[in-house]
Order: sequence, then structure tokens, then C-alpha cells
Amino acid sequence: MLNETLIYEIIDIALQTGGDFAEIYVEHNACTEINTKGAEVVSNVSGVDFGVGIRLLKGYKSYYGFSNSSKADDLKKLAWQLSISLKTDDGVRLLKAPIHMIAPSQGQQHFYKIQPSYVSMKEKAWLLREAHLAAVNHDSMITQTDAKYIDQDQRIQIANSSGLLVNDRRVRTRVLFRAMAEYNGHVETGYTGPGALEGFEFYNRVNLNEAAVKAAEMAKTMAMASYCPAGKFPVIVDNGFGGLMFHEACGHSLEASAVSKGNSVFAGKIGEKIGSEVVTLIDDGSIANAWGSGGIDDEGHPTQKNILIQNGQLQNYLVDAFSARRMDQKANGSSRRQSYRFAPTSRMSNTYIDNGTSSVDSIFGSTDEGLFAKTLGAGSVNPTTGDFNFSVIEGYWVKNGKIERPVRGATLIGNGREILKSVDMVANNLKLEQGYCYAGSGAIFVSMGQPTLRIQSITVGGRAGE
Repeated sequence: MLNETLIYEIIDIALQTGGDFAEIYVEHNACTEINTKGAEVVSNVSGVDFGVGIRLLKGYKSYYGFSNSSKADDLKKLAWQLSISLKTDDGVRLLKAPIHMIAPSQGQQHFYKIQPSYVSMKEKAWLLREAHLAAVNHDSMITQTDAKYIDQDQRIQIANSSGLLVNDRRVRTRVLFRAMAEYNGHVETGYTGPGALEGFEFYNRVNLNEAAVKAAEMAKTMAMASYCPAGKFPVIVDNGFGGLMFHEACGHSLEASAVSKGNSVFAGKIGEKIGSEVVTLIDDGSIANAWGSGGIDDEGHPTQKNILIQNGQLQNYLVDAFSARRMDQKANGSSRRQSYRFAPTSRMSNTYIDNGTSSVDSIFGSTDEGLFAKTLGAGSVNPTTGDFNFSVIEGYWVKNGKIERPVRGATLIGNGREILKSVDMVANNLKLEQGYCYAGSGAIFVSMGQPTLRIQSITVGGRAGE
């Protein structure tokens, strides 16, 4: 981390040509990654990534640069280059802004017990080998597995010309596991990926062998499934990874990076009814030890619970400090980045549909015919129009209120504005799942989730006549 004297000097240099805000982001990130195919380790890497990012703002303009050097001269040179970029862009030299650094402070603590770096590579790889054996021993249809173990010990320091100086430490670990099953020449894949903002003690409470068997059973079931019918149907979306759809179809359209420029279907709609009364959408980066949490965001603001939609009414956006300049709002702990190589912007953390009042039994019992989307896969969304499509990697056909058979090849096609209005029942079994989100500030860790819920009607891509 940098000392306060150097921080002061860097900010002073950056503001020489009239910038109105300067920020320093320092990152020390120790990572491990192990990849296996079957029981064999095919790669294992560990190392430390260190770097410093400097951001300079003036009005609606942003200048960003980074270096993996901690030398004072290199960082001062980078700050001056950014300052010169502003001067060249504006064509005018202004007085520098005053700087008054305050005492260092900490973000909210997310505690861990076992630092991953204290655990041997052999022990970490053994977790994956045991999971592989659990999957292949579950059923003879399982033909292959692959897995990835990751851990990270990220320490950050953020300082800016408004007087902020904060630190945070984020210790994470996760395993991503896939099982492949073959039936009559057809291959399907099952997937699971538990993780948390915790140390290696995470694996004392999460049984990876059980997770591997779950992935194997998913692959086997889908390999033997018939194709899903096509048409417009009610769709029941299971708790957990079903939240991916709302993350993509609605969450990105509530990020200030899009809203502030009018590139969102929800821009300018605060206070308006945009969804069903049973829909409350929340983003909360402060949930203890959740995969997408942190003590502070990547601009140094404390993470917090942001209610975005409450009972169908739009309440708030995810706002970063730079986008806030275009909006009549304050930053709300929602700025994130992959690393020092990226400038921060508004991003989701742990995003979920809140619990409702329906029971799972009542949701199924009141559905005459439709699709049960138990696990969603990849998807795409246009935040300007809200149009989306998502694959269903584990699905079941529902008839007369009961699961009739497994179905494969289903796709959900719709629009973010319309889906919020079409949710008519929400259960009370909220569950969060772990994933990654890819956008302008890189790949970040996110959780997404929801209770079991029903979409009254949505287009289901499948096979006509099935």
C-alpha cells in the first residue's frame, strides 16, 4: 500500500491542470487457480498481482491510467500524463484544487478463519479429485468431469481529493464443477459453482461431493429428457440461479452508467410503477460473506442495501460517483471494477428478488400447464430495449399442477419491462447463487437469486409439436 505523503503528492500532481477530482486505487491480489479434467490436475497457478490505478475527473470527462509499479517516480509520471491529457483536451490551465486528507478508515468487516494461502495446493486439488469420484460413482452415464478451484486474497487502498482514505480486504474462494452425461449418443452437462467471501473454512460447511452429485444428476436427467414444446406458456422459475434472468434483463438497465446517458428502458422512471406488486428487487453489497460483497465499493463508499424496485415501483438506481454527476442522486456504494486495470463504474453485487407470500405448492398447484425452469444458463440482453433470451439448462414440463417430465432445449425470450409486470406469484424460499458479471469495468464477482416465482406468460423457444 502507499504512504500518505506519496498519495498527497500524486493527487496534487494529477490536479495541476484543473481537474476537479482525483482518485488513487491500490490493489494487492494473491490468487490461486487449479483446473482438473477427471481426476487429473491439468494446470495450477498461484501468484500476486499488484498495481495502481489513477483516475482524474473534470465535469463529465474522465481520464484513467494504471501501472504495476509502486515506485514513486513512476506513479507521479502517470499522474502528470493524466493531468496533461486533461490540459490538452480542455486547452486551458486552471488552479489546482485543495487537498485535505483525513485519517484512514476501514470498510465493513467480512470475517474469515482460514487464509487460503496457508492451505497446500495438494489439499486444494484433493477437493476436486474427491468431487470427481463422487460424480462418476453416482451413475455410469457420467462420462467426464472438469472442475476449477479458485481463491483470492485481495487488499485494496482507495484515496481521493475529497479527503477519503480507506482500506478493505476481500478473501474469497469458489469451486466450479461440471459433469457430462451421455445417453443414446446425446451429451448434456450439469453444473454447480458454490463460493463465498470466506476463507478455506467454507469447505467445512459446503459439501463439494454433494454438489458434484447434484451436477451429475442434472446432466443425467437432461440427457434422457425429451425436447421442450415451443409457444407462450406460464413459466415457474426455481429459486437461486433463476435470479440470473432478472440480473441480466433488469439489473443492468438499473445501473447508472446506462441510466445517466438515457441508454436504459428505466431512465427517468423513479416513482413509477414498472412491475407487478409482488416484485421487490434489491441489490445489497453488504451481506455478510456473500460472494458479491465487500466492505467498501471500488470508489471507497461503504457497501449498502439498495432497494431498486419495491412492490413494483421503481425506487432507485445503482449509482457510482462519476455517473452521479449527470443525475440528481448520490453514489450509493455500487461502483465496482475487476482490478486496478479498469476504471470503476456502477455494477451489481448481490442482486435478488425478495421473498413473497406464496408457497411453492400453491405456485405449482395453480399452474395447469407450463415450464419449470429449474436452472438457467447463458443469456443476452439489450439494456436499451430490455429484450433478452436465456437458455434453460435444466427444465421440466408441468401439467395439472405437477412435474410431468424433464425437457431440454428450452429458451426464454422476452423483455425486461414486460417480465417485471408478468410475475404474478413469488414464494418465500429466497436463495442466492454465485457467478460472474462481464461489462465495461471487467469481470466481477456477483451473487444473484430469488425465491421460486411464476411468470404468467412468456415466449418459450423449443420444438413445435413436442
